[in-house]
Amino acid sequence: MTENSLDTAGRQAAAGVASGDPTAASGSAATSAPVDDRPPSTVAGRPSGTGGRRPRPTLGRRAVTFADSLWRPALVLAVFFAAWWFVAAREYVPNYLVPTPGQVWATMTGQWSELARHTVVTLYETVLGFVLAAALGLATAVAIAYSRTLDKALYPIVLFAQVIPKIAIAPLLVVWFGLGLTPKIILAVLIAFFPVVISGVAGLRSTDPELLDLAATMGAGPWRTFRKIRFPNALPHLMAGLKVAVTLAVVGAVVGEFVGASEGLGYVLLLANGNLDAPLLFADLILMSAIGIVLFVLVEIAEALLIPWHASRRAGVSLTTS
Repeated sequence: MTENSLDTAGRQAAAGVASGDPTAASGSAATSAPVDDRPPSTVAGRPSGTGGRRPRPTLGRRAVTFADSLWRPALVLAVFFAAWWFVAAREYVPNYLVPTPGQVWATMTGQWSELARHTVVTLYETVLGFVLAAALGLATAVAIAYSRTLDKALYPIVLFAQVIPKIAIAPLLVVWFGLGLTPKIILAVLIAFFPVVISGVAGLRSTDPELLDLAATMGAGPWRTFRKIRFPNALPHLMAGLKVAVTLAVVGAVVGEFVGASEGLGYVLLLANGNLDAPLLFADLILMSAIGIVLFVLVEIAEALLIPWHASRRAGVSLTTS
């Protein structure tokens, strides 16, 4: 069985599952579909000479699409900030509780060097915790999906570890590992680990059994079947879990800083709360949100690069029946 045929089979399986087409998922659409005697230029409304593929969008078209995707959230944010400014400027709520956007901006620019240093610390804890959670979660998902014994042994333990409130074990981690970066990274791993495992197991188990049988009959071993069929098929599920995990990793890092730290955005948040410094508190919250948003966007970009063939990533594909 050639590498190209396995690649094609894996992509057909994932695309067939996403679109709900069992024929595409089993890899038999090409052989069972009736021959269409219409001219190539009129089949499915696609132009002739393109091999049935949509033409790649130009740079200008991509810019228009990007701008179209931004104006709605930008409008929502503008309305939110306008309402915030109106309430704070009229002092419907005291400024020591809700400062004006101008006060928050002045605090952020005036203390930027200090805030940037704490932001780098929290970002480092978050990224390292997320990477470790992704690696450990994927390895655990593979073990659970491929072994019935490990499934019964590990799955209950993973669920049990997830339901334990992480804030409850944070002081214990500080006692064990001190006030350094280690307990914060461990908390980020513990919080981000579960979504990766669940999504990875769901993706690995979603491969069409007929396609796996076909790969086996064509001589593909377990490793090639995993690399060419099962893992590509699991990527849409896995990327969804990673997008959830990367935002939870920020929460884990900040929770660890709440319990015991001398630097980081969680530490700054405790200082601002203790001093009733509302502008600093709001600036700190904005930076925390910015870390989560940037990391989420990076995972989204990775998803677009890894699975451009998936139905959720293809432009112009309707995911509804209406």
